[in-house]
Amino acid sequence: MKFLFYTHSLVSDWNHGNAHFLRGVMRDLKRRGHDTRALEPEGSWSCENLVRDQGEAPIAAFHETFPDLTSEVYSEDFDHEAAVDGADVVVVHEWTDPALVERIGKARRRGGRFTLIFHDTHHRAVSAAGDIAGLSLGNYDLVLAFGETLRERYLKAGWGEQVFTWHEAADDTIFRPMPEEEKTGDLIWVGNWGDDERSAEISEFLIAPARDLKLSATVRGVRYPDHALAELKAAGIAYGGWIANADAPQAFARHRMTVHIPRRPYVENLPGIPTIRVFEALSCGIPLISAAWDDAEQLFRPGRDFLTVADGNEMKAAMRQVLTDPDLAEELVAAGLETITARHTCRHRVDELLIILADHGTTDVRAALKTQETAA
Repeated sequence: MKFLFYTHSLVSDWNHGNAHFLRGVMRDLKRRGHDTRALEPEGSWSCENLVRDQGEAPIAAFHETFPDLTSEVYSEDFDHEAAVDGADVVVVHEWTDPALVERIGKARRRGGRFTLIFHDTHHRAVSAAGDIAGLSLGNYDLVLAFGETLRERYLKAGWGEQVFTWHEAADDTIFRPMPEEEKTGDLIWVGNWGDDERSAEISEFLIAPARDLKLSATVRGVRYPDHALAELKAAGIAYGGWIANADAPQAFARHRMTVHIPRRPYVENLPGIPTIRVFEALSCGIPLISAAWDDAEQLFRPGRDFLTVADGNEMKAAMRQVLTDPDLAEELVAAGLETITARHTCRHRVDELLIILADHGTTDVRAALKTQETAA
């Protein structure tokens, strides 16, 4: 089958976590023999910021790392109707321009034979509901929401009738343990500053504990304001700026632990939705300590897959424990890997997507699933 993905960017992951997941999904679809193609807008803020920050080298590195992925940049005069007409399944990400979201929906209404899916991986449905409410989704066949609470929000608001939960996951062909790497530091955090959605939490759960314990710590990510950089420096934490997502596994492997600091909108309004970094960190086999969040869908086994702490003092104690208790660190690594391998890889999500499409009535998907069952 032919899958077409409208994304903000496939090539750039600068402050753009959906690129992580989409790459893994597309790669797994291709491994199963499906045709995949991504379309991204000319002048996307993620790609422009990446080039401004790092030059053209990361673009070339993307193509070297992912030679199996195809992405095309579209401009204002691009023929979207022709593009979707040649696809079996079209997936439109929520960062797509609202006018284009509507245009693709009209192409489906006018007799397009493709299955049209809207994919939401953000908290705007609760934090900026007007942005989603203003989208024309009436001609979309399905909605994929990356958490059950988000799915319920869509149904309650009447933004779709066929809405399914489709969590993010780790591409475990990229995110894997690298035991051959030498440990060079105690703590690494890979995460962007964001829009002050967790600034106090970063200070409490990362900066203060690392400072008090005098850890060898590194932060990688973007959009850190000057005052945040000053706070990191004063705490003795190295700031490395942007890191390509494909390079994160090696960075994890060189450190003894990492942390998860959820954004406030998820904790307060969208329980059960972790960021993709949780899946990726556990898939890399690094001990993880998380600030508290409600695993409402029981995706993980808190206390076994990772440690959960309620405040900065508990974080400091947990960090000390992981660093001084090798058996605990090994148990966390093994349990986290076990859960990812069993439930949360991009292979699992492609399985789920194909089942959703088959239940929806996509004939080609049913045939593909039968072929896979026969081969198994």
